[in-house]
Amino acid sequence: MIALLQRVTSAQVVVDGAVIGAIDGGLMVLVCAEKGDTEKEAEALLAKLLAYRVFSDEAGKMNRSVTDVAGGLLLVPQFTLAADTRSGTRPSFSPAAAPEDGRRLFDHFVRAARSRHAVVQTGQFGADMKVALTNDGPVTFWLQVGPSKQQAST
Repeated sequence: MIALLQRVTSAQVVVDGAVIGAIDGGLMVLVCAEKGDTEKEAEALLAKLLAYRVFSDEAGKMNRSVTDVAGGLLLVPQFTLAADTRSGTRPSFSPAAAPEDGRRLFDHFVRAARSRHAVVQTGQFGADMKVALTNDGPVTFWLQVGPSKQQAST
């Protein structure tokens, strides 16, 4: 699974003209499931995300996680993160999980996040979303957790 996280001072998702998810300071996270991903990868990615130190401490060093600062999480499904862009000028989305698997894993990711973190908002899987954010820094990181080689070969 892939997460593109951005430290934000605010972020929101709009669908059909209505705000469906919004946070103040925290992380706006684009989330993508790839072929072969399972709930195990979703759990591992969430654990890494919640512990990832991207917020400043008193000395100005990135030593605090979103959990440490009680920041918000805005989780937005985005299958295009799995695009294969190595050749040509049109991306291939063959690495992405099938839509039903992507929805299942995104929903699992959200449920797990809500059980571990106080403020979790979301986008809407499959919707035409308008995402607005103010990136703080800017600070942006790519996190990826893939199936183990043993699991992938079975």
